Parts: sequence; structure tokens; C-alpha cells
Amino acid sequence: MRKYFNIAGPCNPNKHYMVPIIERNDDIMPLIEQEQYFVIHAARQSGKTTLLQELVDHYTQEGKCYALYCSLEQAQVFTEAKEGIPQILNTLRFAVKYSQLPNRNKFAQHFDTADTANLIKAALTDFCLELDKPLIIFFDEIDALQDSTLISFLRQLRNGYITRSHIPFPHSIALVGMRNIRDYKSKIREDRDTLGSPSPFNIITKALTLSNFSTEEIEGLYQQHTQATGQVFEKAAVESVHDHTDGQPWLVNAIAREIVVEILENDFSKTITATHVDQAVKNILLRRDTHIDSLLERLKEERVRKVMEPVITGEKYAISFTDDDTQYCLDLGLLKNEDNVLKPANKMYAEVIIRTLSYDLQYHMESQIENRWVKPGGSLDMNGLLKAFQQFWRENSGIWAEKYQYKEAAPHLILQAFLQRVVNSGGEVSREYASNKGRMDLCVHYGKNKYPIEIKLHYGEKTIPEGLEQLAGYMDTVGENTGWLVVFDRRQESTWEEKIYWKTEEEGGRTIHVVGA
Repeated sequence: MRKYFNIAGPCNPNKHYMVPIIERNDDIMPLIEQEQYFVIHAARQSGKTTLLQELVDHYTQEGKCYALYCSLEQAQVFTEAKEGIPQILNTLRFAVKYSQLPNRNKFAQHFDTADTANLIKAALTDFCLELDKPLIIFFDEIDALQDSTLISFLRQLRNGYITRSHIPFPHSIALVGMRNIRDYKSKIREDRDTLGSPSPFNIITKALTLSNFSTEEIEGLYQQHTQATGQVFEKAAVESVHDHTDGQPWLVNAIAREIVVEILENDFSKTITATHVDQAVKNILLRRDTHIDSLLERLKEERVRKVMEPVITGEKYAISFTDDDTQYCLDLGLLKNEDNVLKPANKMYAEVIIRTLSYDLQYHMESQIENRWVKPGGSLDMNGLLKAFQQFWRENSGIWAEKYQYKEAAPHLILQAFLQRVVNSGGEVSREYASNKGRMDLCVHYGKNKYPIEIKLHYGEKTIPEGLEQLAGYMDTVGENTGWLVVFDRRQESTWEEKIYWKTEEEGGRTIHVVGA
């Protein structure tokens, strides 16, 4: 059977096109050889389970150790150890039963499940005692465990670890999930206190993460399809995929599959171009596939809002890189740290985050607001559009701003919903998040025209001078001489007559319209 691009579940090298996964994570095997316990954390659908299953196959074929994969997802609903620990034992029984380990039917027989404080340790100790080779266990979905179930489980692993010099216990254990182990603490205690000493977390040697695909790795992945079918991905298409996705594995595969199967309908005679990539990206974002949808569900979490909102508004000094909530958003794969600036992890996420948070208003505008600002010839009347937005903001901001969970970002979201209503007829909006820089930059693309816009919240006398300088720099970046600086004044003492204004600044060959709102 011909291989294909996989977007559902772990990859199988016999069925799917794959980037060699063990080779690109060669820092794992030395830890296993050194008998270490360690963490692997990465965002959902970034290749964790595929890696673990490949490692199990590798060690099984090598024959020096026994290797076991065990997902803990089934224990997610049990917060109390008295229920959760027996469920983990049942999960281990199932994993062992369908593994290639010897003595499979002898694992954890006749155990007193009431002794939850020692159940997992005792079961693993007895099993290791019967094995003639060291045992490696990869525990997937570790962050599915909650509260006292998680505490008890980790403590039992720790106790087994520190006594294994004279009592048999697994040679090496990997705890694998979306989050680094430091975030497990905040899941147990809202005040972020440590769990005391001895801590169940202090046996971990190292926390590893999975990197995204490089352009060269994307090219190698797509080349497998070319070799199998003769269908060619143009170099510009590969570069465009990396630009849109930053190499996120699921997105890289999803775009290729969308083009091959849906857009070109498996016609392998057609060359894949950057135009096909753009269309695939739009299709995936509009359809909100499961990967996108599950990620965006996180936007509703309060700890995510606390970080994401200032990323959208660009609020200065609002985010600490050492805060657990910031690291949580990074671990989830929503954001990335690029040169000490927090940004959405890739352009596709940047787009869909805004679309999701402003979806209700966009839906409302489809039927309520007529698109009157497209000129003959395919350009936009941006001045007319933003003047219409000023009136809309004056009449509706009080109603719509209160509907947003992200209230501080409501001006940014409402303006972008208004713009999206217009560009849906044939354009697009590119967004430049600039956390900690007091702004958000947009560029509306319509036909062959570009319209750079900067959004700022009024914070004092320096707001407009700073905005003019920042927008001028952004205009140079996109190669345009006309731009729009939209300044939202949310001070309670300001009247609408003070908030709503229009000024035009001419300097250095540039024209900047300052739009008060």
C-alpha cells in the first residue's frame, strides 16, 4: 500500500511518510543508557507518541533491554489515589499483556488494591525481579493524572528509584506529556507551593522537548511522496509551508494532505506550488480541524487568558517569562519565545487565535454590515472603512466589549472582526504580535495593495509619538508609504468627542492617518 501523510494518531513507518524521529532526538538514548528518569514534554500532535513507539521497537529489536509503552490517559478522571492508583495498575496490566515482554500473564497478579501507597512500586518491583534484562517504561499522557493520584504515583516511582540498587525496579523511566514536570505542581496546588520533602519531583535528571521540523526536514518528508508518486513540491511551496507553520509536525502533514487529497484530488501529475499551500492553509483554518479546535479550547482557560491577552494588546511589562502561566502557554505550543518576545507559535495559530476570539462578532457582521469599501479595480477605501469603524465603535463598543472574556483585548478583536468582514470578500490580514512593545501591527492585503495598520491603547502623552515612529518602521518593512495608526482611548474620563478624531501626519515621504477611537 502506498504511504500517505498522517494527521490522525501516531505515525507508522510502514504506512506513513515520516521524518526520522529517533535520529532527530538522539539526546534520549544516552539518558536511558545512564539509567536516568527523565521528562519529555511537547505540544499535542508534535510526535511524542510516535517517538515513544519507535523507541520501544528499537529497544525490542536491539535485545539488550525490555521496553514498554503505557498511556495513562484512562486514569484522567480519578483525582483520588484510592481510585486512581488501581486504575493505573489496570492500565499497566493492559500494556504488559499486549507487549512483547516475557511473563506477561504474571504481571501484578493477586495484589491488594487497597494498599494504594505501594501498589505501583510493588507491582513493578515484582515484575522486574522476574525479568532477565533491564526494563524501560515510557509513561505517556503523564499530565493526565491529577491531584493525589499524581502525587502517589510519582512518590512510588521515586521510592523505587532510590532503592533500586538492592531492590529491582525499572532501569529507566520517561514521563511524557504536554507540560514540563514543574507545571505538575501548579496542577496540585493553586498557590504553587512545593510538595515538601522528600518531593516526588526530585528524581528527574532532565526535561527534554521535541523540536519542530526545519525547512530541510519538511523537504525530506515531502520528497518521500515525490519518490513514491512522482509528484513534485516546488521549493517555494516547501518554504511557504515552513513560513506558515514554523515546522509544527501536524500542520506540516495536514497541509500536504489537504493539497494532495482534497485540492488536487490525488492527481499526481500536478506540481504543488506555493499557491496550493495558501489555499490549503485557508481551508484548514476555516474548517478548524480537530488539532486547531482542541488547541483553541485552551484559550478559554483563565491562566491562558492572563498571558495571551497582553500578547494580543502588546501591553508592556505584563508578562513574566518565569511565571508558571507563561511557561504553561509555551508548553502547550500556543506561544513561542522568539528573541525574548512572546508570539503565537506560528502564523496559522496567530491567525486562528484572533478569528476564534472574535468569531461571534464576525458572524454578526456578515448579516448586519454591508461591505461598501471595495473600490472598482480591487482596492480598498481604507479611510472610509476606518471612519465607518469609528462610528461602529462609538455605537457598539459598550455592548460587544462586555461579551469578551478578553476584555482588555476587546478593541483589538473588534477592529479585526470589522476588517475581517471586509477582507473575506477577497483579501487577507497578516498580523504581527509584539508583546511588551505596546502595539499590534496588521497588514491588510487586498488585490495587489497593502494597507499597514498599527493598533495601540492610549496610555499617555507618548502614545501617539511612539506609535508614529513604530508604524513608520512597520511601513518600511512592508514597503508602503501610507499607513493608519488606530488609538483606542479607554479612559473613563474621556468623552466620545475626545476619543473620536482623525488626524493626518506627513513626514519623510510617508502619510500616516491617526484614527482615534
